Parts: sequence; structure tokens; C-alpha cells
Amino acid sequence: MVLLVERVSKLYCKLEGHLHHSHESEALQASFQAFQSNLSVCLNQLSFNTKPGSEFFSFLWIQQCFELLSSINTAFAKLVVDIDYPMSKWEADSVEEYLNYSLCLLELLNSITSTISHLGQARLALSHALGLVEKSRALAIKRLSAIQVKSSSPRKELKEPEDKEGDETKAFANKERVIHQALIEIKSIGFWVCGVILAGLSGDAEHFLKMRKSQGFSNSALSKLDSSICEVIKGKGGVLKEVKELNDSAACLAAAADTSKSRGVAEELQRRLDVFEKLLDSLGKEVDHLFSKLLAGRNELLDGIRHHNM
Repeated sequence: MVLLVERVSKLYCKLEGHLHHSHESEALQASFQAFQSNLSVCLNQLSFNTKPGSEFFSFLWIQQCFELLSSINTAFAKLVVDIDYPMSKWEADSVEEYLNYSLCLLELLNSITSTISHLGQARLALSHALGLVEKSRALAIKRLSAIQVKSSSPRKELKEPEDKEGDETKAFANKERVIHQALIEIKSIGFWVCGVILAGLSGDAEHFLKMRKSQGFSNSALSKLDSSICEVIKGKGGVLKEVKELNDSAACLAAAADTSKSRGVAEELQRRLDVFEKLLDSLGKEVDHLFSKLLAGRNELLDGIRHHNM
């Protein structure tokens, strides 16, 4: 009788443990699906603001792309809180994966900052040439060249996190697996966004195509958004609408033979240059803010590791 009670007790404990694990797995899956839903909402909003057949990106659209970087990192931070799995509890693989992701993203932000700086220098050169119109029209026309941006590529090779287990049934087996899957999501979206931004700011499709080649699209909303603008970037290089307008205005001013007509064109060019300066300054501040935020989070994680190992 005692042996029977012991066997029943052990069987009950096993069943209870199995049910607990099953409920935990379902809760983790629900949290991850909510995380994916947040990402899709952000991507669909960006897709809604993308006009089919548009030949040129606008600076506003580039800024909306950049805001997506902050949104996906916020969604990831929320997931970490929802599943109650702070970075201090992560296993070594997840820590290494996140550190590699954040380092690559910091490199990309540096590349974006560099490209913004080149645009700023080109704007200054065009503004200086415009200032010479009143003094020496011939010299001004000589210097009224189109804005050509030097693009900057990240030094670190971009690689997508490997799904080591590759079994969907194990995807929500534990919190570590959820973090791994979430990192795959934010890395895929983050690198794609940076590729689009660099292509738009530099007018060079190589950045976008390189990011696109190195990343897989696990998110259907991202895949849909990618297909809607891929041909635009391939065909036109994603040239900014504002850059095209500045170059067109400069060309009109250089071609204007009549002095009275050129004065109106010069005023329009100056107006566009002023607006462009504010746009560059605004985006530059946003890039610096996200860079500082990422760096602070990365340093906090590294400090935690050092204290843990002491």
C-alpha cells in the first residue's frame, strides 16, 4: 500500500511538472506573438506611408524609417520584461548574440552619421556657390555642381543569427529560446532599415542590396515592405527627393541667362538649402540619440558581466 502511494505521488509530481512546463511554454509563445504583432504594426505603418511607384524617397520617409529602429528596440525591451528574463539572467550565447547585434548596429549608425556629414558638406558648398552669384556669376555657375554623396560602409561583416535548433516546436521551450528568436527578428529588421536609410541618403543602392543579401525575412510584413521598394532602389538608387530638387534648382540657376529670372531661381534654391539644413540637423540628432542609448545599454550589460565574474 505504501509503495502504491509512493508511485501515485511520483506520477502526480511528473504530471504537475509537465503541466507547469506546458503552461509556461504557452505563456512564452503568447508573449512572443505579441512582440511580433508590435513589429508588424510598425512595419505596416511604414508600408502605408510608402507610395507605390514613387521614384524618389523623401527625407520625411527616411526619418520614419529611422524611427522604426527605436520602435523595434523598444518592442524587444518590452518582451524581455513581459517574460521576466532580464539580461543579467541570460546565458552566454544570448549575451554574445546581443552584443554582436548592437555592435553591428552602432557601426551602421556611424555610417549613417558619416553620410549625413557628407550631405552637410555638399550643402555648404552649394550654399557658398549661391553666395557668389551677386559677385561673380561666372564663378558661381562654375561651382554650382550637383550634390554627390560619398557613402560609408560598416567595417563589421553583417551576419544573421543562426537558428541552431531549427525546430519550431522548441522555439518556446524556454525563455532563452524566445530571446534567440526575438534577436533574429530585430536584427533582420534593423539591418534592413539601415540599408534603406544608407541607400536613400547616399543614392547608392549597394548598401541596401548588401543588407538584403545578408538577411533573411522571417517577418511577412517586412517581406511585403521590401518588395514594394526594392525595384525603386534598384532602378534609381533611392535618391532623396530633396537632393534631386536641390540639384534641379542648381541646374536651373546655372542655365538661367536672364539676371532677373536667375534672382527668383536663386531665392528658391536658398529656401531649399535652408530646409535641407534643418532636415539634416534633425536626423543627425536622432541618430546621435539612438547611438548613445544603444551604447549605454551595451555598457550596462558588459558591466553586469564583469561584476558577475568578479
